[in-house]
Amino acid sequence: MTKMFPSKIYPEGEQCEYNEENVWRTTNEEKRALERQMFDQYNDVRRAAEVHRQVRQYAQRNVKPGMSMIEICDMIENGTRNLVEANGMESGIGFPTGCSLNHCAAHYTPNAGDKTVLQYKDVCKIDFGVHVGGRIIDSAFTLTFDPVYDNLLAAVKDATNTGIKEAGIDVRLCDIGAAIQEVMESYEVEIEGKTYQVKPIRNLNGHSIDPYKIHAGKTVPIVKGGDQTKMEEGEYFAIETFGSTGRGYVHEDMECSHYMRVYDAPRVPLRVPKAKTLLNTINKEFGTLPFCRRYLDRVGEQKYMLGLRNLVEVGIVEEYPPLVDIKGSFTAQYEHTLVLKPTRKEVLSRGDDY
Repeated sequence: MTKMFPSKIYPEGEQCEYNEENVWRTTNEEKRALERQMFDQYNDVRRAAEVHRQVRQYAQRNVKPGMSMIEICDMIENGTRNLVEANGMESGIGFPTGCSLNHCAAHYTPNAGDKTVLQYKDVCKIDFGVHVGGRIIDSAFTLTFDPVYDNLLAAVKDATNTGIKEAGIDVRLCDIGAAIQEVMESYEVEIEGKTYQVKPIRNLNGHSIDPYKIHAGKTVPIVKGGDQTKMEEGEYFAIETFGSTGRGYVHEDMECSHYMRVYDAPRVPLRVPKAKTLLNTINKEFGTLPFCRRYLDRVGEQKYMLGLRNLVEVGIVEEYPPLVDIKGSFTAQYEHTLVLKPTRKEVLSRGDDY
């Protein structure tokens, strides 16, 4: 990326003015001065966003039915590492590549030995992250080959764009959820002669993002009746929506692949020797960024499951199993990262594709 942009100034995302009561910010001199001071931070995250755009557009052109999920993840992750010039905790992958299929909505990435192959009829959510200096771009899209799902994808894309449009300084999180739900539920999809209303998955949501902290405490609901908390100037948010032909509710199922060190993990004595060495590896390689078992394999860890389970049991590491709706249903996802700058909001991960 630094070779493509020798000036080291990276493309801005989509600039959007705030709604009525905050329009004054666009031309306010004090806010503009504040924004200029933040240039380096924005430039870092724009670099991550440009990597995301280029890697995902390569994946959109090259992922085909018949490829294994491991091949797909390797393509995306190696592309990310190369373009971002991965360098320890300074820049690299933001979290494991999600490639959840069909009724599985989130948190599936293959573990070593997983033989799953992408099929023509599959609905695959590609959710991957890139970070520079801990500033994470979290953005996702849905890949299908059969046009029967077009309306499902259109519903979720429209809902995500609605969430982005509603977002802003002093906006209540619950109001965003209500707007998203209204748009998503206005769509229907016909699959094999049966018509489904597209339902938002009510227990999945967007979230605020902090440096090295993918879920920073605020959640952006995708149904009405959520939190009255407001968005604030300077915050980063992942606005993501999920639509389903099933119940619109997910539960944990299948083998776990995603893990993350707890941000303020307790200091507890570790009785399992392997847990100590594994924790050192996690701290060095990932810090508080999420990781998966393939990433442990890649850095040379072996026979680590006992140690990993111990770290989960004592509360130092949290596991995030796949989240699924009912079998036979189909789920789709679109997601963008935005920042609420002093003068305008910037949809950092916006591209020509979505």
